[in-house]
Amino acid sequence: MPQHGAAGALHADAVRVLTDWVAPDNDQDALRAAYLAHLAENDDGMWRTCVPSHLTASLLVLDAAGTQVLLTLHRKGGFWGQFGGHCEPGDETLVAAALREGQEESGITGLALVGGTPVDLDRHQLASAFGSCGEHLDVRYAAVAPEGSVPAVSEESDDVRWFSLASLPLEAVDDLGRLADRARSALAAASRR
Repeated sequence: MPQHGAAGALHADAVRVLTDWVAPDNDQDALRAAYLAHLAENDDGMWRTCVPSHLTASLLVLDAAGTQVLLTLHRKGGFWGQFGGHCEPGDETLVAAALREGQEESGITGLALVGGTPVDLDRHQLASAFGSCGEHLDVRYAAVAPEGSVPAVSEESDDVRWFSLASLPLEAVDDLGRLADRARSALAAASRR
């Protein structure tokens, strides 16, 4: 059954974003194709009610110099990672969902998107602590926090803290280094424009 209104617009946006996105390598391109197949098979593929798998949106926040990242200590997962989560009915685009999650979970307003397109995709299985969610098909963006921003801990986090890219926490999501490298590359490319 086709979706209409905001739900249909978000699904259509995700298809457009993933169709237009130029993946940085073959593994990322294979994930891009898998995400598109998921959306073609599931009209509700953007929502947590699509189990076990659904798309999510996340945001890695950098400082303006691109030398630090702001991370959250996830309450359910017990790991450090970028901000992100499920799409909600008010989200008209994937990037809007990522920016909303970033602002809600970091307490920082005025986050500036880097580039305008995803920087990375990540498909990951979830532990039972996450309920009926079995797998997230995460679309990851990067943003820069305004200078002097003071983060705040949200109800989804145990802590929010800046980390140097040279010393990321050991208790981080497995591919945080890859995500940070791609975010920094996107920031460098945007600053050259």
